[in-house]
Amino acid sequence: MADTTGKAGDAAITVVPANKASWEDLQAVFGTRGSAAECQCQWFQSTPAEWRAQSVEERIRRQREETRCDRPRARTTSGLVAYLDGEPAGWCAVQPRSVYVHLLGSRVVWAGRDEDPADDGVWAVTCFVTRVGFRRRGVSGALAAAAVDFARERGARAVEGYPMITAPGKTITWGELYVGSRSVFADAGFAEVSRPTRRRVVMRFDFQPRRATPQRRR
Repeated sequence: MADTTGKAGDAAITVVPANKASWEDLQAVFGTRGSAAECQCQWFQSTPAEWRAQSVEERIRRQREETRCDRPRARTTSGLVAYLDGEPAGWCAVQPRSVYVHLLGSRVVWAGRDEDPADDGVWAVTCFVTRVGFRRRGVSGALAAAAVDFARERGARAVEGYPMITAPGKTITWGELYVGSRSVFADAGFAEVSRPTRRRVVMRFDFQPRRATPQRRR
């Protein structure tokens, strides 16, 4: 993926694959306290038993191994890092959907759908982190848009996310919005697939026409 640059008001936002970012920049986004610092984007990649057994140090080790930060020649990485006016500002996780074992039994993902969870051709955007002081400045939108190109260039057939439905005037904590908002995905060209709960929606960007499910003869 070529590095992407956009504008958010008067600020320039650049998004790069995480392996092209420094480890120090990524950890500046995650911070040293709170949910992001403790999770290190390992929740969706862990079974409940693994999650309970992991220390924060182990999650940090895994995140560093997966992102391959400071290794621009690495062939794989697990997400994207956004810079706003040159400062590390945000992160989103995007990999093949099958990597995220926590999604396998998720009602949000699979309600009303009949797909193969092991299909590596479908990628997923599972998490956004925006650094304190950089929120409401277009960082998540830039990351969602960049995730489309990132997945497509790596051979994905489609990429999807599982954001929250936000209502005007209703307060939602940043902790809840780690999955992103529906509007962020819609602005990046994702289309709604399903609404499995009152507050969650599945959004998808297909790079190839979806095949109709064959009808069984009766």
